[in-house]
Amino acid sequence: MYSQNTMKLTMAGLLIAIGIMIPMYSPLRLLLPPASFTLASHTAIFIAMFISPPVAVIVAAGTTIGFLLGGFPIIIVLRAATHVVFAFLGALYLSRAYNLSAIKLRAFSFVIGVIHAVGEVIVVSVFFFGGNISAAHLEQGFFVSVLLLIGAGSVVHSMVDFEIAQAILLPLRKQRKIAAYFV
Repeated sequence: MYSQNTMKLTMAGLLIAIGIMIPMYSPLRLLLPPASFTLASHTAIFIAMFISPPVAVIVAAGTTIGFLLGGFPIIIVLRAATHVVFAFLGALYLSRAYNLSAIKLRAFSFVIGVIHAVGEVIVVSVFFFGGNISAAHLEQGFFVSVLLLIGAGSVVHSMVDFEIAQAILLPLRKQRKIAAYFV
């Protein structure tokens, strides 16, 4: 029928499209620059991580375009660009791990959430210490604006989106024709 590479390329394209549409049109968006929390905005990346590391990287890079096209501030677009790191590392781990229990998946979600948050905290820290952030956030200080809002917020947001991805993957894995493409 279709080669495995063709199918993976098709799934990557569809996931990128979904990843672009979610931040552009989602009504479930909380924007508190430098933070933005759009429900399910990482879901396409998490699904891609269960396909392969190259697909995860391509989808993470492609979904960054969604934030750019969605009119988000550059700080948020750059935060999205850091998703390539956690997507690659997570997909690499998943490609070598088999039959993860529910507890191990939750632990994985937390670790990936922390890696995700570290990348975003680095980006926002550059803006914070460069003075290129709103006066309100400068007044709140580094701990509240960057470590709590971005750091802790990104971990929680990441874990919620991971659960959404798991809910989508469950029925996909039951489909015989496409189940073989997911780890």
